[in-house]
Amino acid sequence: MGFLVPPLNLKYVKIYRDRHGKTRYYFRKKGAKSVKLPDFHADGFLEAYHAALTGYERIEPKADTIKSQTLDHLIVLWMKSPHFLHLESSTKAVYTRLLNRVRGSEASQGNALSMQAKHIRVLVSHFGTAPTTAQRILRLLGQLMQFSISLGWREDDPTLGIKIKRQKSEGIHSWTEGEIAQFEAHWPSGSIQRLALYLMLYTGQRRSDVVRIGPADISSNSLSLKQKKTKTELVLPIHEALRSEINQWRGSSQTYLEAKRGSPYTANGFYNVFKAWCREAGLPEQCSPHGLRKAAARRLAEAGCSANQIAAITGHKRLADVAHYTKAAEQRKMAEDAMSRLGKNV
Repeated sequence: MGFLVPPLNLKYVKIYRDRHGKTRYYFRKKGAKSVKLPDFHADGFLEAYHAALTGYERIEPKADTIKSQTLDHLIVLWMKSPHFLHLESSTKAVYTRLLNRVRGSEASQGNALSMQAKHIRVLVSHFGTAPTTAQRILRLLGQLMQFSISLGWREDDPTLGIKIKRQKSEGIHSWTEGEIAQFEAHWPSGSIQRLALYLMLYTGQRRSDVVRIGPADISSNSLSLKQKKTKTELVLPIHEALRSEINQWRGSSQTYLEAKRGSPYTANGFYNVFKAWCREAGLPEQCSPHGLRKAAARRLAEAGCSANQIAAITGHKRLADVAHYTKAAEQRKMAEDAMSRLGKNV
């Protein structure tokens, strides 16, 4: 029995011939369980090696997948990789929905090794009917191509250099003061609806964070939280209006926003019920929970806060994401100052 040199010098791969003269391949890493690998020249060797290297079992593609290096097979392998498994559940849900659309098409049976930029453009245009979706599809295909490189399938990423034409858009609607007042007029102080409104408006947080806020997060006059999406830790002063609603809370769960039977809302469940509350208040369909996060940033800007100060409340990582609020507020203030001076000189 003698050990042989791995053809690609792969780390932890041991190759030897048994007493019958048959070549055997094993993944052997100190402190880890030995894993038997397929023949080096067989389909699936590199996938099995990668699975052993990352500590995850190999999963099979769709039954009708003929070749082991199809786009479908690559998607399946990536969705079992540590990178995908460690994503936030909400992100995984979005990625899974988009990837399942790709897997359900004939394009998924194409060879991932021969994909070129022209194929990427076709996929993006076919599945990315909106600019935002197109960007997501392109990013996903880029991650798949990078993953294929790590598997040894490819040496290049055909998504590099491809640009998605951006369309000018105002994005999610930011609540106006009139819309906020209309919601307040319909849902009185002390109601869960008013509490939900103020938790978003006076913290500037995403709904995925607001639904997790509870009594344990309050200390003196501060609210402490760790953002689910970015892992940013924040300590926020509690506004008097929010404090008043919290003091009227008579719930029994660990979170202020309780669904039926006292259980906390999920982010999506809260979105649906809050939209229903908006409709009951006669608000336009464009009013959403995230629009209150934008309204919070707008109010801070109009109060004279800098982009850094706004980011200290909202937890934005990029100042560019909040700069347009301060820019708009500064323009409005300068216009008012200019008009007041004109009035004095007339």
